[in-house]
Amino acid sequence: MNKLLLLISTIVLLTGGTSLAEVYTVDPNHAEIGFSVKHMVITNVKGAFREYTSHFEIDTNNKLTALSAEVDVKSIDTRIKKRDDHLRSADFFEVEKFPSITFKSLSVKPESNNRYTVTGELKIRDISKPVELTGELVGPVKDPWGNQRMGIVLNGQIDRKVFGLTYNKVLESGGLLIGDEVKIHLEGEGILNK
Repeated sequence: MNKLLLLISTIVLLTGGTSLAEVYTVDPNHAEIGFSVKHMVITNVKGAFREYTSHFEIDTNNKLTALSAEVDVKSIDTRIKKRDDHLRSADFFEVEKFPSITFKSLSVKPESNNRYTVTGELKIRDISKPVELTGELVGPVKDPWGNQRMGIVLNGQIDRKVFGLTYNKVLESGGLLIGDEVKIHLEGEGILNK
């Protein structure tokens, strides 16, 4: 036990007791959290959430180590107000009761060429499930105002029914009005926190 305490104390002293990770805050002016879902079996409806906060962490080798996001569900935007209002209702997200969607990485697996597989916990309504996202990290670069930025792109898909989003209608042809599979696309620029 004493050896373990000595080892922990040594590590804390050598690292100064601080994390070596750099934290980037996603710039909402240069980012999007988007989705698409099949509509009436023949096409995709696309949308995005316009208000959110997101952060990711990078180690000293500019490798992704963590990612988190909190989305304001009321900000959903599919370009049709009536549809957006329906998505905010109890048939779907029930935003008055469940105002946020959250994601927090549990593991980040580096692949080749700055690509990653990020496994995390996604919470929609009151249901949390593991989700896998794949994508890449680009940068860093300095912007004209002296900020350090990195780009991040992640894609994945979920079954909406698993998160309690079960509303649907059967078409006359036998297909469903709304597909179960929802494709997720996250893309943006993170600014290094100073």
